[in-house]
Amino acid sequence: MKHLLYTTKEGVQIVCYPGKKKQSQYDFIVKYQEPNKRERTPKHIHLIVEMYVKYAHNPELTMKLRDYFLSIFDSLQPIDYYPPKLQLFDKKGIEEFEDLNKVGEFSVEFLMVATELILIQEKTNYPQGSLTRKLYADFGEKDRFAVISQATQTRFG
Repeated sequence: MKHLLYTTKEGVQIVCYPGKKKQSQYDFIVKYQEPNKRERTPKHIHLIVEMYVKYAHNPELTMKLRDYFLSIFDSLQPIDYYPPKLQLFDKKGIEEFEDLNKVGEFSVEFLMVATELILIQEKTNYPQGSLTRKLYADFGEKDRFAVISQATQTRFG
């Protein structure tokens, strides 16, 4: 059953469906739908490539956004309910990163909401570690080829 979790200023709907992971009864799948387009699943490769596009425009601000993602991961809690809810996202936090909306396919608002939900999903299903967190930690630290290659691996989805 589809649950609408958030709608961005641009009208992008972020939804979830029950997941199929056996290790967690609270597993969920994040999807989004832009106005007049089909529903899609945000994959790790999409998010990381978007970060590189934003980095080419404004490296310093993009690294602050990356640091934001890393800091929220440490504060997010696994869930024992469905559907999930945003735990830390605050619309006021978007303002600092507005310049990054000048480039790329996704708004900062979308990235903040989608990434938080993916991190919650990973914390719920994999309490020992997060593949998404590792990608963000490597972004800007390791070479682009290594990070993008890692994001395309099947286990990252």
